[in-house]
Amino acid sequence: MSEFASVLRSWRDRVRPEEVGLPAGPGRRTPGLRREELAALAGVSVDYVVRLEQGRALNPSPQLLGALATALRLTAAERDHLCRVAGVAPPSLQVVPRHITPGVQRLVDRLGDIPIAVFTATHDIVLWNDLWAALNGDPSRAVGIERNLVWRHFMHAHDGVEWDDEHQEEFSSDLAADLRQASGRYPADRDLAELVARLRRESPEFERRWDTGRIAEHRASRKQVHTPVGPIEIDCDVLTVPGGDLRIVVYTAVPGTEDAAKLDLLRVTGLQQFTPAP
Repeated sequence: MSEFASVLRSWRDRVRPEEVGLPAGPGRRTPGLRREELAALAGVSVDYVVRLEQGRALNPSPQLLGALATALRLTAAERDHLCRVAGVAPPSLQVVPRHITPGVQRLVDRLGDIPIAVFTATHDIVLWNDLWAALNGDPSRAVGIERNLVWRHFMHAHDGVEWDDEHQEEFSSDLAADLRQASGRYPADRDLAELVARLRRESPEFERRWDTGRIAEHRASRKQVHTPVGPIEIDCDVLTVPGGDLRIVVYTAVPGTEDAAKLDLLRVTGLQQFTPAP
């Protein structure tokens, strides 16, 4: 058995179903994930997982390896090892990191009572909880560049979200400055270069802010979000993940306010559309 097949099987066996939101259930022959469960989490066929574990599937793509690393809750070092034994170079330090560490995944899993999401350094959303989706709309319905916050803000006016004049100006300026800073850190990232080029070409407002040469990182703002239970004023705080350059975005409402009560109501009513029917 190849090293790739060996570690893939070992890491699948060690992931407990409840860690990834699956029921443990009686009668399981393995304490870890079944092949069909890993296939569903990684977005591939069961047959392909079988062939990977038997060493019959050659040259897995970097995208597939990334999906497997996330599904298996691998650390960055384990992900890099998986890439190397698959014959693929680990992600370069000059491209935007997208790997979600086990700790970040557990944080999102545990904080179900507040809207929380994880973004890359270029503001691509890569992970979110149900309450985030209930508040902002389901990100899984967007594909490609439409999952990028900067693109949506400048090209679609961020429908459903309102700021006062001060926070609107600060938010727009910070996004452009943050993207410029990311461009300096990740000069080899083609997707980032294309995002900046399209924004400069298609959004005069972004181009105006880009031309100022400002460098900054967006950290906090206050906004009003229009939801099925009415408008909710929330505070947005951005936390960084050391070593991974991911941003954890957390929304909260002032305790005891009408906004907090609406957020509680959305937690009950808004999540129903994201709960599968029995």
